[in-house]
Amino acid sequence: MESWMSLISDVGFPIVVTLYLLHRIEGKLDTLNETILQLPDHLTSQRLNKKVM
Repeated sequence: MESWMSLISDVGFPIVVTLYLLHRIEGKLDTLNETILQLPDHLTSQRLNKKVM
């Protein structure tokens, strides 16, 4: 039983920290993905604006 408690205390903390950091970065990754998906449209509109001028 004591070895299980030691294992949980040694491994549990890094797991909790990893899950917390993954949760925090998820929103930023979603925003980055949306921005990358909008990039071709943005570049196309920039090219059209330069041709008109």
